[in-house]
Amino acid sequence: MKKIRLALLAGGISSERSVSLNSGNQVFDALDKDKYDILRYDPKTDLPGLVMDAPKIDAALIILHGPFGEDGTVQGLLDLLDIPYQGAGVLGSAVAMNKLLAKRLYQGADIPTPKFRSFRDNDTIDTAEVIRELGLPLVVKPVCAGSSVGMTIVKNGHDLDTAIQEAFAHDDTIIIEAYIKGVELTCGVLGNDNPEALPVIEIIPGQGHEYFDFTAKYVAGETEEICPARIDPEITRRVQNLAAKAHRALFLKGYSRTDMILKKEDIFVLETNTIPGMTATSLYPQSAGAAGYSFSQLLDKLVQLAIEEHNNSNLRRNK
Repeated sequence: MKKIRLALLAGGISSERSVSLNSGNQVFDALDKDKYDILRYDPKTDLPGLVMDAPKIDAALIILHGPFGEDGTVQGLLDLLDIPYQGAGVLGSAVAMNKLLAKRLYQGADIPTPKFRSFRDNDTIDTAEVIRELGLPLVVKPVCAGSSVGMTIVKNGHDLDTAIQEAFAHDDTIIIEAYIKGVELTCGVLGNDNPEALPVIEIIPGQGHEYFDFTAKYVAGETEEICPARIDPEITRRVQNLAAKAHRALFLKGYSRTDMILKKEDIFVLETNTIPGMTATSLYPQSAGAAGYSFSQLLDKLVQLAIEEHNNSNLRRNK
């Protein structure tokens, strides 16, 4: 059987570069070398080479996080080069990366999400009014950043100005939302037109982490992750339905992972990730593993879905 010539993109120029490089190394190790001839590219330095090699590439795996990787820019380049790639296209990638736009689409699709206000860097922010409207604690975060970069939980109104400045250091638009205390859950979906919901994971940040922050995400032993989550079957069904609903509302394809908070019987959707962490122990591969996919099999499935969606897109364009 002829090998698939696969471009593996990792690195990039966002603040999550090191995470991407680590994921890329683990993905490379897990890919079946009998099935794939793998070409590696770091978008920070290798885009000219990718363009030159495009005619001989069958598919790409994008293992990038944050701006210029997860936001539709690389996806647009691959579309121009006619290279299939896993996951969301330009529209879905851009929409999900922008937390403000994603929240508005959640609201339009009747997906529950915490109350919020948004501000641009030239706005005058009446912090007292924000606190009156949303209460305390508050979550302050940049609109377009991943891995909880620039995010702060504010318990005391006196700390709100500092948190706002921190968020604006990472983007020119921020969100201030009501903090929902509860059980942190995440749920992946897998598939193109009829995605399947994967087992739900319960996330328990370790001591010293009030939420699933950057360190809790990426430092081994800082977080306990339980799959399947310790929730009853009806709650599980609702979480899985919301993950699939969020996937569709944001125009996604292939796969995604949606983070939620369970407060008593109420579920709130926080955000949806279009390129979830892809080390062997990351949340999405853990959940896929519980559904019966080894890490290598999951990567095979993503490549298959990428080629399938690319072929279907070409058929739709040619009608």
